[in-house]
Amino acid sequence: MRMLFVCLIVAGAAVAADGDPKKPADRRLTTVRTLNDKDFVLRPPSTLAAWKVRREAVREQVLVANGLWPMPATTPIKATTHGRIDREGYAVEKVFFASMPGHYVTGNLYTPRDKDGKRPEGKLPGVLCPHGHWRDGRLHDPGEAAARDQVANKAEKTIEGARYFLQARCAQLARMGCVVFFYDMVGYADSKAIPHEAFAGVDAELRLQNLMGLQTLNTVRALDFLVGLPGVDPKRIGVTGASGGGTQTFILGAIDDRPAVAFPAVMVSTQMQGGCVCENCSYLRVGTGNVELAALFAPKPMAMSGANDWTIDIERRGLPELKKLYKLYDAEEKVAAKCWPMFDHNYNQHAREMMYEWFNKHLDLKQPTPIAEKPFVPVPPAMLSVFDDDHPVPADSAPVGRIRKTMTVASDKQIAALMPKDAKGLAEYRRVFGTALRVMTATGLPSDKQVESKAGEPLDILDVTAKAGTIGRRGQGDQVPYTWLQGKKFGGTVVVWVDPAGKSSLLSGAKLAADAKAILDGGAAVLSIDALGTGELAFPKAPGVNEKFAGYTFGYNRPLLAQRVHDILTAIAFAQKQEGVTTVHLLGRGKAGPWAILARAMSGKAVMRLAADVDRFRFDGIKTTSDEMMLPGAVKYAGLGALAGLAAPGEAYLHNHRGSGIGEWTKAVYAAAGAKEKLVSTGDVVEEKKLIEWLLRP
Repeated sequence: MRMLFVCLIVAGAAVAADGDPKKPADRRLTTVRTLNDKDFVLRPPSTLAAWKVRREAVREQVLVANGLWPMPATTPIKATTHGRIDREGYAVEKVFFASMPGHYVTGNLYTPRDKDGKRPEGKLPGVLCPHGHWRDGRLHDPGEAAARDQVANKAEKTIEGARYFLQARCAQLARMGCVVFFYDMVGYADSKAIPHEAFAGVDAELRLQNLMGLQTLNTVRALDFLVGLPGVDPKRIGVTGASGGGTQTFILGAIDDRPAVAFPAVMVSTQMQGGCVCENCSYLRVGTGNVELAALFAPKPMAMSGANDWTIDIERRGLPELKKLYKLYDAEEKVAAKCWPMFDHNYNQHAREMMYEWFNKHLDLKQPTPIAEKPFVPVPPAMLSVFDDDHPVPADSAPVGRIRKTMTVASDKQIAALMPKDAKGLAEYRRVFGTALRVMTATGLPSDKQVESKAGEPLDILDVTAKAGTIGRRGQGDQVPYTWLQGKKFGGTVVVWVDPAGKSSLLSGAKLAADAKAILDGGAAVLSIDALGTGELAFPKAPGVNEKFAGYTFGYNRPLLAQRVHDILTAIAFAQKQEGVTTVHLLGRGKAGPWAILARAMSGKAVMRLAADVDRFRFDGIKTTSDEMMLPGAVKYAGLGALAGLAAPGEAYLHNHRGSGIGEWTKAVYAAAGAKEKLVSTGDVVEEKKLIEWLLRP
């Protein structure tokens, strides 16, 4: 059984974890990244062109992580709106609609009204309001005593604003002329069918089904509802929320082009990234963080607030980098931030009034400034509840098990439709699956300049030119041990040898292994590495995966399988640049075969031929998130066979795949690529001698 390994990707020690100065000081052996790190900084590129490339890649990363790549098929919104409550200058209504079959978005709609209760004529701006993690969510009331404290410390000016600060912003925005939809997070207020901490477990991870993804889908559908309302101007849409609502604000801005202005409150920071399962999911922040995720909104106007929490430094760490990024668009004035360090985590009147000014300017509300929040008459929370005797919870409202099944059936159908049959289908398959695999592995084939190497002690092997050392990627802290063997017949071909035992598999006792010797005798060189977790890079202590929710681990770190793919790609690039090399082949042995298959899928034309043992491996056979082959999302994207197709039209020999799922998908992709003859596959084990002969044939 494959057990208990995971990846580590960031700064570590200067010597090996066990203190051995001769052992490679690979940073990944010593440190795991978490949501509480303090260095989630944005490093703006020097050119707008470079940022646009980076922006697209991070945007795709967000979509894949949330299980929204490709975006699920949706149906028209059929909302039930009822229970109008009139207030001075606005009215409040109760709304619910299905975001997918069996799952409902619930909330309140605030609409401007004149003194006669009529809605103003013409197109009105819309504002979407996700609420955050306050008790009871949309219906939050901290109580009289807490409200008086807020007034006393000058965070709020009125008891009503202090007790019902979530209502306050909706009421004020409505009186400023905006149509406001204030909706529930999953598990809060009227959205109780699914608990807020659902979706944990290996099956959910393998399909990238997570609470954040569901909540993000709800946010997209809430926006669909808002822009679809008669009289709402789809070109003047604002989004604002605090805390977890701030997360949803900048995540929506990252993946959806419709919002025109954003104000994520007390969330954008180089420190803590969001502590809830609804703010985390596998892959979301691997190599990135909230400041960069917020930056995807550029150059549209975005302002942020900070408080005496993880956002306390936003004005000096976060905002300057965002200013530099916005400058690439000549739009420095369109990003702003202000911190009130005297107040704890909040969306109080000071921050709200900053938001009103920001929206007034960028939604063209034409309100006189400065804007002070007007006193209002709150609606008692019980009166805001969406469901009542006349409007009960819909009979098809489903618990998490049924919703996950609905999601699985819909996703499987959507993915199956991407099996290519022609050139057009092949291009779409490559776009979807290629992007997904890039995100899931968080790597790619490095350029010559990215690869660095260090020579080790010379090797003495009779009749063989042998060298050793470490390879890695510049600035990443990885130091992968390698062995290079080259015989007298070397003709320019190198075989990258990938084995679960690492480079020690080249030897059999004191002699070269027969298969390695066969490669040298055939005129090729051999390059073998100790991929992470093998050989010299064995973990001093096997690291684990967060037991509560794997997204807390894989949201910040590559899975071990992805790290091994990363190392193989580094080896391929290193092999390419060695003197006299003209051709690179890849050999995946034993249970390292799937590692090699995924690396080949990402190596483009750098590898001519792949021979790999599939080891009868199936991603859907994984039983624990700590399995060394765990790769969140792999089942969603149809498993190893579908991902292996990304190697087409490259030559491949895949063996020992009986029961693994290799077959239909791989063959279909090769056929669509016009390369049927370049794929050899068998369910049986093939002797390595035959594989080597196939690799080295003229």
